[in-house]
Amino acid sequence: MTGTIINTAAVLAGGCIGLGIKKGLPPRIDQAVTYMLGLSSGVIGLNGLLGTMVTVDTATGRLSSSGELLLLGSLALGALIGELLRIQERLERAGELVEKRLGASHFSKGFISASVLFCVGAMTIMGAIQDGLGQGYSLLLTKSSLDFIASIVLGASLGIGVPCAALTVLVYQGALTLLAGSLKDVLAGALMDQICMVGYAIVICIGINFFGVVKIKTASLLPALLGPVLWNVTMWLKTLWV
Repeated sequence: MTGTIINTAAVLAGGCIGLGIKKGLPPRIDQAVTYMLGLSSGVIGLNGLLGTMVTVDTATGRLSSSGELLLLGSLALGALIGELLRIQERLERAGELVEKRLGASHFSKGFISASVLFCVGAMTIMGAIQDGLGQGYSLLLTKSSLDFIASIVLGASLGIGVPCAALTVLVYQGALTLLAGSLKDVLAGALMDQICMVGYAIVICIGINFFGVVKIKTASLLPALLGPVLWNVTMWLKTLWV
């Protein structure tokens, strides 16, 4: 759990530093930072998405892609489940209660955006498994340094919800670390790439939300991460009938 604890502390510290900076930011700078954060999130998501979908033929140098239908199906299924369960609305109501208690605005937006951004990606999954198997936590140290910088920027833009996302990192990564032995073989190869593919698509949606043009319910899309799992289970069951 050492790597997860360090990562949690990095998010908490960076978020608190961002809060201190936020108090001295004039509105025009706050808006500029928000736009650049949206652009950065979009680039991170797009880079991760292309990394999991696009491959290069070493012989011809041609690019090829895969997983488009799985991505579409997963996002559609995730949106359907998320809307039926009203995940975004429930989290926002919980955030509103915290806002009233703390006297802080936009808590839910900062908490949800930061939680998804910090917990999606191959570094999270592989780093937590590596830590849980006693193979060191170098990957999570790298992730911690990146999350520290991101949490400063997020905290300066979105407020107190960002350092509170450290709790999500602790619970999510901690659970992966504790379950590392059983998850090592399951979350390997193609399945992990597919899960990350869907996760990075959600990160792109977070980036779009920062521009305020549309509001994509990113929390309601989280069930989409189960899409690749269901697909692989279906394919496994299909082999039993052959």
